[in-house]
Amino acid sequence: MDDRHQQWTQAMRRGAYDVAWGMSAEDLAARDPATRDDPALPYHQRWVWDGRGFDGVDVLVRCYHGLGDTIQYARHLPALAQRARSVTVEAQPSLCALLATIDAPLRVVPFDQAAPLKPADCDVEITELPFALRARPEETRFPYLRSTPAALPKGTIGLCHLGGDWDAARSLSPELLAPIAAAHRCVTLVAAPSALPVLNAGGCPFAMNATAALVAGCDLVITVDTMIAHLAGALGRPTWLLLKAEPDWRWNPAARTTPWYPDMRLFVQRTPGDWAGVVAEVARDLATLPNERPVHGKHRDPVGSRVLG
Repeated sequence: MDDRHQQWTQAMRRGAYDVAWGMSAEDLAARDPATRDDPALPYHQRWVWDGRGFDGVDVLVRCYHGLGDTIQYARHLPALAQRARSVTVEAQPSLCALLATIDAPLRVVPFDQAAPLKPADCDVEITELPFALRARPEETRFPYLRSTPAALPKGTIGLCHLGGDWDAARSLSPELLAPIAAAHRCVTLVAAPSALPVLNAGGCPFAMNATAALVAGCDLVITVDTMIAHLAGALGRPTWLLLKAEPDWRWNPAARTTPWYPDMRLFVQRTPGDWAGVVAEVARDLATLPNERPVHGKHRDPVGSRVLG
């Protein structure tokens, strides 16, 4: 991380948004307009918003980053819709139905990378919205996404140990979660069969609507830094986020809470790679919560297709 990005990160983490936005404005002014939405670059490396106004015009919101990024920044779409004449969101196909639950007049269409929509009066990439709107994360109304909860037993905990492929350091071994799964009713939120003693040993469905329903049905979600964390936060579910020692810029490793999601608690490695210490802290805190699990060792009926969709 270069010095300037480090300064921007520190400003964001301490809530000095005006400082961070000032730096973003300087960066925008220094850009070559000819490189805007450059087709020679991968989508996730492009910049889109050129600073033009969006009041009273047709706005196209492009979603060029990951699913978690789109979910995190979708919080700002209602504020944008209040100012624009119309808002079209060109989103990842798997997210379209979920984004359609946002309480705002939006047109949500699937993003076809081979045939993106033509530019509107104003184009903006969804991760650029906080800067463009000067919108603070704590201004969000929760939940801003909605899903009908799956019919899970009371007290069910959702577990996600697997992060994205591009940062293996965010993931932890599922075996570390075995004591938690043995002591509590749990479901896995990973789209693969699980050896943990969970209600859905076959894994979480590889379908966003079914995953959202499963998350919405959990009393608590315990997850590493991945899309599941943003989904649970956006749905307003209590979430315990497990973080590496130097996490992504949006999480402050010195804090236990985050302005991004009011129902989220942070558990950060004290030393790099120490997932065992993080999980031990989680287990201690779980021990203070009411335990809805049946008598230890008794068989727990698996979650059936009525829950998993």
